[in-house]
Amino acid sequence: MKEMGIKAYRFSIAWSRVTPDGKGEINQKGLDFYKNLVDGLLAAGIQPFVTLHHYDMPLTLEQEGGWVSRDTVNRFAEYAGIMARHLGDKVKYWMTHNEPICIAGLGYSGTSEPPGLGDPKSGAQAIHNLLVSHGKAIRAIKTNSSEEAKVGIVLNLYPIQPYGGHTKEAHPDIPEDNLIAARLQDGIINRWFLDAIYYGKYPKDVWKYQKENNPDIEPGDMEIISIPQDFLGLNYYHRFVVKGERHNGELKIKTVPPQELGAPFSTMDWEIYPDGLGIVLRRIKKDYNNPIVFITENGVALADEIEPDGSINDITRINFLKAHVKEAEEAISDGIQLKGYFVWSLMDNLEWEIGFNHRFGLVYVDFKTLERTVKASGIWYKDWIRRLNI
Repeated sequence: MKEMGIKAYRFSIAWSRVTPDGKGEINQKGLDFYKNLVDGLLAAGIQPFVTLHHYDMPLTLEQEGGWVSRDTVNRFAEYAGIMARHLGDKVKYWMTHNEPICIAGLGYSGTSEPPGLGDPKSGAQAIHNLLVSHGKAIRAIKTNSSEEAKVGIVLNLYPIQPYGGHTKEAHPDIPEDNLIAARLQDGIINRWFLDAIYYGKYPKDVWKYQKENNPDIEPGDMEIISIPQDFLGLNYYHRFVVKGERHNGELKIKTVPPQELGAPFSTMDWEIYPDGLGIVLRRIKKDYNNPIVFITENGVALADEIEPDGSINDITRINFLKAHVKEAEEAISDGIQLKGYFVWSLMDNLEWEIGFNHRFGLVYVDFKTLERTVKASGIWYKDWIRRLNI
């Protein structure tokens, strides 16, 4: 990273490495690992950006109900306080959760990620408890860190557009159900989190749509969720284009795949849509009072292959990064408080539910030998940082 000129590194702490049961005795070896990592980054002139919860949690807590259990909220706040007490004099930037919608939506409402409950009611409760724990963790970090500590949450946000055009005014033939579906999907994916964090409320249209699957809310919860944070972490990858379909009179939201749109896409089947980054950033500025934002993830999965000369010429990734960086630079020119940009990812790594089959890295990893090779995109990124002169 130092050789590439990288000035900041975002990494996550494994909760179970610090408190194996999520409570009680601290594992000193695990804590020392992160202390040494932070010291090494600072010695190299690299600012650590710490994420406390990136999907994984101690097994004991999961067996006791996981994020559906209210007790986990308090356990997470305790864990945040522990890390702040031990690293708060060195770490300035803290992120509570990474992509709570994936943790709860795919693991509790759905089945594609652990624990795979497939229960929408549990998923809604898990989202609410994650957000309450975010607010409590802000308090814990601020109480146990230096005055310079900055805390935020990381959300994966998307432009949600109706199939057939963006607006009824510009495209009068858009089916009304497509417009309704797009608004609801935006509420489920974007506004549910942003409205709660910035305004202390959940969107009424989504609350009505979810009906009996809404979470149980305790007195004071929304005030805790909306405790002011210092920045918003934004993970941006693609947009959603949706249709509304009726089944027995009930509206169902259907995502239109990029293949049907005739759009370029990654090996994850995610559309490559750079304009969406600018759309999301401007929407955050307009609707949520222009908060400080860090792009905490932005990248593309490709079928990278090593050439006979040993190089990896991932030109598509370079073009992807160029286009998204351009959107970011234009957003800054428009007055958006964008303060940083992190590529996902530095190295090819494990993707939570799909293993090692998709490569996002600037650095190629041979998963058999662990040999690492900087891709053409990594060389481009190094040159881009140098030209920025930061």
